[in-house]
Amino acid sequence: MARGVAAAACLLAAGLLLGPWSFGPLSTAPGRSGPPPGWDEAPARIGDAPAVAGLTGMHRFTALQPDGLNPVTYSPCRPIRYVVRPDNGPVIGAALIEEAVADVAAATGLIFVAEGATTEPVSADRDPYQPQRYGDRWAPVLVAWATPNELPHLGDDVVGEAGSQRLSRPNGQRAYVSGQVYLDAAKMQLILDTAGPEAARAVIAHELGHLVGLDHVADPTQLMYPQTQAGVTDYQAGDRQGLARLGAGECVNDL
Repeated sequence: MARGVAAAACLLAAGLLLGPWSFGPLSTAPGRSGPPPGWDEAPARIGDAPAVAGLTGMHRFTALQPDGLNPVTYSPCRPIRYVVRPDNGPVIGAALIEEAVADVAAATGLIFVAEGATTEPVSADRDPYQPQRYGDRWAPVLVAWATPNELPHLGDDVVGEAGSQRLSRPNGQRAYVSGQVYLDAAKMQLILDTAGPEAARAVIAHELGHLVGLDHVADPTQLMYPQTQAGVTDYQAGDRQGLARLGAGECVNDL
C-alpha cells in the first residue's frame, strides 16, 4: 500500500510560510502492513449528507484522487474515531474540542466517535497503525495539546497543525485512514485570554478542516484562510461546500 500524508499549519499572524510535514514508512504486523480490511465499515454511509444548496465560495482540497478532480476522503461508511491527549491543555480544552468536532461532523455528515484520553506522545512521524497501543485496527485520530519542545518547527506564530495519512486502495483510489491534530497549548491559552473561547474553538475547527481534507484558501472571509480573522469563527459557504464533498466519498471496505 502506498502511503502519503496531507497536512497544513494554522497561522496566528500574517506573513508566515506554511509548514507541512512528512512521515516515515508504515509499521507492520506479522505478515501484513495494516489491519484486516473493512474494520468498522458499514455497507452504506452512516451519517446524513449536509444540505449545501445555494452555497457558493472558495475551497480547496489537500489531496486529489488520480483523476485530479475528486478529493481524497475518509470513508463515510465508518466512524472517525479519535482520542485526546489532554496534557498541557487549557481548562476548557475538552469542551473546545468537543464543540469543534461537532462543527466538522455537521458540515461533512461524517460520524466522529470520542474514545477518551490517551498517553500517546506527539510525533511528526506518527504511525497510523499501532496495534500494541490501539489493537488490530487503524489508530484513532490523535488530538493533542503540544509544547514548543515537542513541536519546535511551529515557530513563534503558528498555533496548530493537522493532517491525515492516506493509503492507496487496490482499485487505485486513495483514502484517509487516520490522522492527527496538534495544538500549541501556550498559544491557544493566549487566544483564550485575548480573543475568547469562540476564537479558540474556531482555530480547532480550522485544524479539523485540514484533518478531513481541506486546504487553505486565499479568501479571508472563509475559516480555512491561513491566518485567524476577527469575526470569522464558523465555517463559511466555501468551507461548507468543500466539507460536504469531503463527506461524500466512497465506502472503503478494502482498507
